[in-house]
Amino acid sequence: MTIISGAAPAPAPGARFALVALLSFSAFCLWKSYSLRHRRRNRTPSLTFPNPNPKPKPNQPAKIFFASQTGTSEFLARRLATRLSACGIAVDIVDPRDYEPEDLPKETVVLIVASTWENGEPPPNAAFLARWLAESAADFRVGSLMLTRCQFAVFGVGSRSYGSTFNAAALDFTRWMKELGAAEMMPLWDGDVDGGGLEKEFDLWSEEILSFMKGERRLGDEARRDEVDELEEDVEFDDVDEVVIETVEDDVVDLEDIAGKAPSKKTSGELVNGNGGIKEMVTPIIRKNLEKQGYKIIGSHSGVKICRWTKAQLRGRGGCYKHSFYGIESHRCMEATPSLACANKCVFCWRHHTNPVGKDWRWKLDDPLVIVDAAIDLHVKMIKQMKGVPGVKEQHLLEGLSPRHCALSLVGEPIMYPEINTLIEELHRRHISTFLVTNAQFPDRIKMLKPVTQLYVSVDAATKESLKAIDRPLFRDFWERFVDSLKALQSKQQRTVYRLTLVKGWNAEEVEAYANLLGLGEPDFIEIKGVTYCGSTATSKLTMENVPWHSDVRKFSETLAIKSNGLYDVACEHVHSCCVLLAKVGKFKINGLWHTWIDYERFHDLVSSGKAFRTEDYMALTPSWAVYGAEEGGFDPNQFRYKKERLKN
Repeated sequence: MTIISGAAPAPAPGARFALVALLSFSAFCLWKSYSLRHRRRNRTPSLTFPNPNPKPKPNQPAKIFFASQTGTSEFLARRLATRLSACGIAVDIVDPRDYEPEDLPKETVVLIVASTWENGEPPPNAAFLARWLAESAADFRVGSLMLTRCQFAVFGVGSRSYGSTFNAAALDFTRWMKELGAAEMMPLWDGDVDGGGLEKEFDLWSEEILSFMKGERRLGDEARRDEVDELEEDVEFDDVDEVVIETVEDDVVDLEDIAGKAPSKKTSGELVNGNGGIKEMVTPIIRKNLEKQGYKIIGSHSGVKICRWTKAQLRGRGGCYKHSFYGIESHRCMEATPSLACANKCVFCWRHHTNPVGKDWRWKLDDPLVIVDAAIDLHVKMIKQMKGVPGVKEQHLLEGLSPRHCALSLVGEPIMYPEINTLIEELHRRHISTFLVTNAQFPDRIKMLKPVTQLYVSVDAATKESLKAIDRPLFRDFWERFVDSLKALQSKQQRTVYRLTLVKGWNAEEVEAYANLLGLGEPDFIEIKGVTYCGSTATSKLTMENVPWHSDVRKFSETLAIKSNGLYDVACEHVHSCCVLLAKVGKFKINGLWHTWIDYERFHDLVSSGKAFRTEDYMALTPSWAVYGAEEGGFDPNQFRYKKERLKN
């Protein structure tokens, strides 16, 4: 045998194959490691194909996923977790943002509480999970066996006002899970945030889930409730929200919690009225509940109530901030609205989004003269009921029987009412001033609006993103409508106001952005008020942490005045209401004195003349006690400051 020095023996064919396999496997491992790191960094779905039939872990907890932007779905998910845990069922709360979807085939029970965000998409925290499921379901290599060990159920949180995109994200999650082989415990359960019964619906769904987890129900049982079937069969939904009241007759319901909900035909026997089938905004069952609570409903879509400041000034205990800023006599002020409906679902809404919502007027139309007559009549009757109440002053009571101001801001969007101009003219004819508030979604209605004593536009946020999060508007072009509404104020010759509601953690940090909006509408005044805490619900997660102190409002106001480059300055404050007023220096500060008050008799004379007039034509001197920084803090010294004694434990 001849040996050739320096040459290696040729490897056997089997050895060559093993070497190639080893190198290929090493390269694959390196690529897989890089790919996984890169994918996690960029959060772009990348499909892998695990064992479709993994063995479930013993006592593996059920996973409760929440797809949530404003916190509603997260709140409900945690509520379910608490209930299941109390029954000894192991659960994990999961934010999809922090979850690796490739672990889904290992899960045995998946419960999803999903909200729908823009254009039918899931909220941002669930976007990655949704893309992963969608791509997996569409990939023929994955097939329908990936999630065969998993059982699931989905609860959708949405608004029927969005029409075809109502609970679209929840529908998608349901479809993808089924396409990947997961077994559905029960059909998708729809929750409507505008219906006033979201939490009750969720509790019913939770009860079904609990029954299933305890083995009292079997997979595949049909447990849809009859009343849900009736709702789907009998109620036609367009882009106006009509919802079912499921409260029993003796339930205690407040006007600001249920205004405008319409029961199904099978619930109340009356979804439509006798006027050609046009839907009514207020139905008999709602009217009964409202009257039980002391509120007054006018016709089919209007309302009137007594403000607590009206009651306070009847007792000589001070008026509201409008008394300090503009000279409104609170005991002669009537709060009313010709439209209980709105186009927003603000997070700080006092009504918790249970009044109807809509993009345009689709209801029966009541006569404006009838509304005004009824509003005054009902208001006067409520004032008369204050007779004999301890502390009520006889002179104030007599004056209160003749209302001289009307705040068109009770609930909903008054400018939506098609006959708003006629209603305003009728109030002015009776020498009743008009303070009208609009939510900046109807710029064309602002342009056609006839002169009011003072026109407010709610400026709840200063950027498109925060406005969407805070107001939760129905219109897709909400930002364009918002900007056009502000611009529409420039053409108004009467007093105009930006009304800012500060919510810590939501918009109170946007002072620079707010300053950029001043040039759009050039309002006469800017009212800056801290949000009023109205309790946390499934539709609003605000807490006392979101309520600014008066010192916070003062600091924000002073900073905004500085950023206006001298155009505005702090003029008045009302400490009790946590409210500060900015006013145009060149228009309302004359010889060093503020003139933010209104000469109401002069205003009515100008209206009666039929001639054009300006803001400067009916302004009056602001009293010293109402001026910003005064010792009285905006409290009228002619009134008696009453403070309740709070018991200390």
